[in-house]
Formats: sequence, structure tokens, C-alpha cells
Amino acid sequence: MATNLAIDDRLIEEGKAIGRNRTKQAVVTEALEEYIQRRKQVDILRLFNKIEYDSAYNYKEQRDIK
Repeated sequence: MATNLAIDDRLIEEGKAIGRNRTKQAVVTEALEEYIQRRKQVDILRLFNKIEYDSAYNYKEQRDIK
């Protein structure tokens, strides 16, 4: 999918240098992948202390081979 975007050339050049990418497309693709990964991590962190666990559940019991 071809898309035209107005992205600051200074940011693209810095991204190419830091990420050792050779093309603008590689810089943008890597940046989007990192952005998506970071947002997913933030969503997961929001779940901490919101899930209730059954204190009577014995997870070790399922490990026993009978």
C-alpha cells in the first residue's frame, strides 16, 4: 500500500543513523513495529492488580503425573 506522508526529514535521518537502516521505509516500518509493541505492553501493564485469582487453586496439583 503506497502512502504519502509528510515526515520530518531530520527525524528520518536520525532514525536511519540510530537504527542503521538504509531506507526511509525501513525506518518507518521499524518505528511502527516498536510503537505497536510498546502500546501492547502498556495495555498488559494496566491489567496488573485487576485480575482476581482463586486463592484455593492449587496449580502444582495439575503438574502431578498419575
